[in-house]
Amino acid sequence: QVQLVESGGGLVQAGGSLRLSCAASGRAFSTYAMGWFRGLGKERDFVAAINWNGGSTRYGDSVRGRFTISRDNAKNTVSLQMNMLKPEDTAVYYCARTVYSSAEINPSNYNYWGQGTQVTVSS
Repeated sequence: QVQLVESGGGLVQAGGSLRLSCAASGRAFSTYAMGWFRGLGKERDFVAAINWNGGSTRYGDSVRGRFTISRDNAKNTVSLQMNMLKPEDTAVYYCARTVYSSAEINPSNYNYWGQGTQVTVSS
């Protein structure tokens, strides 16, 4: 059993910052790549991904330069630091885990998902 629990979402003004966290439990964490996605309903747009040891990251075009993904394998956590937030960043943000060690951008390659946390950016 793998459980992923996101936290840190909320309401923020445009230009502000939020830090999302994802706590993982149930199975080994350190050997798998992790990712963040956002969307509503069935929509899952790629935001960021990080490989198994944190040495390689990937970002969606719309967030590159503003968001930073990181992980702490000793604590089984992955975080998303979001700076310079825009109203278009408003979405439900999901933490997810793949079966791969390298960072993936395709949501179909992620087999475990958290419940999501709402981020709302006001103008």
